[in-house]
Amino acid sequence: MDQMTIFDRAAVRAHRDRAERTVSAVADVLSDAAERLIDRLDDTNRVFRSALDVGGRGVVAPMLRARGIVTVSCDLSAAMARRSGGLAVAADEEFLPFANGSFDLIVASLSLHWVNDLPGALLQLRRALKPEGLFLASLPALGTLAELRQGLTQAESELTGGASPRVSPFPELRDCAGLLQRAGFALPVADLDEIRLLYADPFALLRDLRAAGESNAVRLRDRRIPPGALFPMALSGIATEDGRMPATLRMAMMTGWAPG
Repeated sequence: MDQMTIFDRAAVRAHRDRAERTVSAVADVLSDAAERLIDRLDDTNRVFRSALDVGGRGVVAPMLRARGIVTVSCDLSAAMARRSGGLAVAADEEFLPFANGSFDLIVASLSLHWVNDLPGALLQLRRALKPEGLFLASLPALGTLAELRQGLTQAESELTGGASPRVSPFPELRDCAGLLQRAGFALPVADLDEIRLLYADPFALLRDLRAAGESNAVRLRDRRIPPGALFPMALSGIATEDGRMPATLRMAMMTGWAPG
């Protein structure tokens, strides 16, 4: 593996396969994020007839179909792709199987952050759009799960004298529009939206991440069983609000058009 291989894609697929049975537990959060993205269709007078849902985990495709848009869903996990109903394809975002000019619209809601070659994936997605087709995507941006990342780093450092990567690295917002431009999108825009969650039970955050298929898939992760005190210490060290632990999802909301 070269140094640019940040994520273990086999682990990503395994996590998604496992999460197909549990993802309904976090459907409210996934739906909230998807609605914020898809609502941007109301800002254009374009009519979209065919769409690709990339990694929508069963929430994106129904929203698009409710707008009268024929939708194909794809996911690295075949089981997760089937959750969307209708036409579904098991596909690796790094090696998409779609012909050039296949769709009017592509939506990727919180689904591209485990991709190693994100510029290459964006280029393939742009090519899969028809001329003047629209690409909508959300990515967890820098600052997402900052509370958990800081708590884990501090706790592991105290317990073992070091820290391994336990939360995925996320891009900075200012880089996201540049990624779209690099992939050949016209009128690239990236702005920030935020979902802030409060957990009465801190361990529920860890359960939700696992249920969503968001377990750690960083290639250089420590694969040993972590110290038993790690997660209790990390979660107890996070400052609470009214007795509840915060978890922040900072989303880079990305919009780009295929050149006409």
